[in-house]
Amino acid sequence: MAEQTTIEKLADYVATALSRPLPPEVTEKTKHHLLDTVAAMVTGAHLKPGELAIAFARSQGGVAESTIAGSDVVTTAIMAAMANGMLAHSDETDDSHAPSLTHPGCAIVPAALAVAEREDADGDALLRSIALGYDVSSRIARAMGGISARGMHGHATHAIGPMFGATATASALAGLDPRGVRYALAFTAQQASGITSWQRDSEHVEKSFVFGGMGARNGVTSALFVQSGMTGEEDTFSGDWNFLDLFCPERDKLDGWVDQLGSDYEILITNIKKYAVGSPIQAAAEAMTTLVSQHRLQPEAVREIEVLLPPQGSRIVNARAMPDVNLQYCMAVILLDGGVLTFESTHTYERLSAPDVRDLMARVRLEPNPKFAGMERQRPATVRLHLHDGQTLELHVPAVHGTADEPMTHDEVGAKALDLLGGVLGASRAQAVVDTAWGMGAGASARDFASLLRS
Repeated sequence: MAEQTTIEKLADYVATALSRPLPPEVTEKTKHHLLDTVAAMVTGAHLKPGELAIAFARSQGGVAESTIAGSDVVTTAIMAAMANGMLAHSDETDDSHAPSLTHPGCAIVPAALAVAEREDADGDALLRSIALGYDVSSRIARAMGGISARGMHGHATHAIGPMFGATATASALAGLDPRGVRYALAFTAQQASGITSWQRDSEHVEKSFVFGGMGARNGVTSALFVQSGMTGEEDTFSGDWNFLDLFCPERDKLDGWVDQLGSDYEILITNIKKYAVGSPIQAAAEAMTTLVSQHRLQPEAVREIEVLLPPQGSRIVNARAMPDVNLQYCMAVILLDGGVLTFESTHTYERLSAPDVRDLMARVRLEPNPKFAGMERQRPATVRLHLHDGQTLELHVPAVHGTADEPMTHDEVGAKALDLLGGVLGASRAQAVVDTAWGMGAGASARDFASLLRS
């Protein structure tokens, strides 16, 4: 018997994923990411990308299959996945997987919720499909070059990795057999898109689509196409002009990574953000909030704020037009607000032009530190505050809280979600969402969960 090809092994794993229990620690971590992404979706419904996505979905109508969070819209699974994906990446509080250079949750969780609600899946199936999506997303994006891919070929790992993850998630929930999964992967290869020009988006709308909405939409489309009877090629990973040759410089490693499915779970090394800002800012925000709080610093006491970040991360967050990915802005508002960084402060565009904020931003010096090169997974940062009285206060954060090296606890993830959800849904319903997520797999269905997210 001939040895299985890479795509055959991958398709077999996807087709049987819902029958395979997850290790307890993987189940628990998957609940963390389900809850964290849902909190991002609900808060994102009240930001510009989310509001536009909901308005667009409402205008399109469609069969009532799946819920758009934070709204009263119930629409097709494909449309709901796209809208919820945009919601999930509207506010920069969604998760990230550093080695693959992706934000997996904002595409995979919306795809899972949309198809699970459509198919009336139970909680176990929902969790297993999400963990599966993270495993496939991260392996494809690693094959694209992962953390070293930026600037090499312009293809956005943030878009394409999670798109394949969403396809795996949706294919498992749609009940596709191995051949059907291979067809779905072929449709996704044809839809594989996203270029790194998203960095020029100044209002987070295009970025929300590229990171979340497009991948969720395309992955669900691929699976439901095949579920409806459509067919395609059975191996988009080989032959002339195949996906791996065109998109994946590290394609030779993919077969080994596929062999590790079921033993290495990528969700275990996926980061959850403590702050609702871009990933490279997390450690700097931690250091800055600590220094300002401990020393009770006032803005007039600070002559200069020096921030050292990994070289790649420093480029991403340097003087950006969006407040939640602008390091100088975040450092300024932490100092102005007495050592705190809130969701509201990082999503107020008007404050970017406020005179007191602009004055402090001009005192921030962001330096790429070559000693931090290759440490994107840990997201380290050093913050030095040079005071007018001659003192220098310094704090180094080697691994920001929430990364794989220093993960957030069950209670911390729950507290973050309650804070975000409560501002939109109210305290009692926010608590119900948290309790249902923690109890997922013990009776709650995807439809039960989705009903709590409507407004």
